[in-house]
Amino acid sequence: MSLYPSKHARPTLGTRAGRLVAYGMPRRLDWVLLSAVLALGVIGTLLVWASTMVSGQAGGLTDFAQRHVAHFAVGLLICLVVASVDYRAPHAYAPVIFVVAAIGLALVLTPLGQVINGSRSWIVIGGFQAQPGEIAKIALILGTAMLLGEPRDGEHAPTGRDVVFSLVALAVPMGLILAQPDLGTAMVLGAIYLGILMLSGAPLRWVLVMLLSGLLAIFAVWWFGLLKDYQLARFATFIDPTADPQGAGYNANQAIIAIGSGGFNGTGLFNGDQTSGKFVPEQHTDFIFTVAGEELGFVGGLTIILLLGVVVWRVLRIAAGCEQPYARLVCVGVAAWVAFQCFTNIGMNLGIMPITGLPLPFVSYGGTAAIAGLAAIGLVLAIHARDRGFE
Repeated sequence: MSLYPSKHARPTLGTRAGRLVAYGMPRRLDWVLLSAVLALGVIGTLLVWASTMVSGQAGGLTDFAQRHVAHFAVGLLICLVVASVDYRAPHAYAPVIFVVAAIGLALVLTPLGQVINGSRSWIVIGGFQAQPGEIAKIALILGTAMLLGEPRDGEHAPTGRDVVFSLVALAVPMGLILAQPDLGTAMVLGAIYLGILMLSGAPLRWVLVMLLSGLLAIFAVWWFGLLKDYQLARFATFIDPTADPQGAGYNANQAIIAIGSGGFNGTGLFNGDQTSGKFVPEQHTDFIFTVAGEELGFVGGLTIILLLGVVVWRVLRIAAGCEQPYARLVCVGVAAWVAFQCFTNIGMNLGIMPITGLPLPFVSYGGTAAIAGLAAIGLVLAIHARDRGFE
């Protein structure tokens, strides 16, 4: 029996995506990686629900939790679609994706951009919001892997010219993001690039140049006063948490109190005093780990860390088994992204890192961030299924 009512009927976009997932799903799917991501999504939904409940209110999922489920579902569909296609397709469109991301970052600096928490990082059109910085992470991974993962004929590693071109590719999104300013996303881009560069086979001197350039950039940002007052205050309170406990240091201090109050087993889901009392700002996004620390305790926090560790481990394991340098570097970029952002987010919740406004991957509430992160996992799954060398 024909799948469509007539030979002239065309499937809708949703039908085509469904068929692509159903019939194109690779047999060599890494179920350990996908299961860890799904588990983090379920835990994240519970934590977003707990952090956005109104005290004494009964009922189902909160609006934030419902939107979180919707965002994660869309991201998961995109993840499976990307995993179902040949990974060489995104490779072919890497320049286009890079240009689109750069245009999006530039539009953020126009009246279409909206300032949230002191940073102009969002494009708002009607009721639609998007954060181009998240797309820039994928664009940088694809672009840098293409530049450093495809040596010219007769070469076995990137040349100095390749590294220079890749630095230009880094400078474009980095400059636009620092202009917002979004220091957290800029740090993630730097970590992604450094991870790819270090494992690309480029001469060691270029890695040292990159590290030195990063230190000089940090000094220049401080010397020329490019940081906003609230960003300087965050660094000051990180150095001395008691300096302004009711001002710039309030978030960090309340986060530590919330996590410490959970003990080993936690107070129980939906039973945290700090969480229900809304003492920790932005608890459903940047400080989602404090909900786990208070209500699920050390056991819950450790579970999240272990699941995130499984994600990074599986991505690096796939990278180690890649035949093609390009595919390997894409996986390395995704692993560097997830590992650095997780360490920074959990670190700022624990008071061992300054507050930078980075969400916890696959757990924190977010639209563009959740979708971009799951799309990156889809890239890794596609590589795992089909890395057999270019034909």
